[in-house]
Amino acid sequence: MDEYAVSRGVVLRAFQVLRRRGDAEPVPGERWRVIRSGDGIDRRPLEDRIASVIVDDRLEVGAPFPSASALATRFGASRPTVTKALDKLEAAGVLASGGQGKVRTVRTVPNREERS
Repeated sequence: MDEYAVSRGVVLRAFQVLRRRGDAEPVPGERWRVIRSGDGIDRRPLEDRIASVIVDDRLEVGAPFPSASALATRFGASRPTVTKALDKLEAAGVLASGGQGKVRTVRTVPNREERS
């Protein structure tokens, strides 16, 4: 709004037009996301997308898991949000906690049926 010197109402009306055309969608927190053609959006919860890293990167049991900072960059999320998702995976028994400053490790390799 500041960059283009337009009001909030103008921006909201523009996003409504984009939504009707299928070029934008609302996201939690009363924000909007523009969908670029050809972009596939993974709508699974973040912890499911992070769990898929184990399969996608072919990590084995006992292997070190990427850091919260690396995952935040990879998934375009904030580090605290990624940390919460990692805590859920630890509670589910997928990851083993390394403690503060220590590397998390893979405890079990989820199969596709468990994640769906």
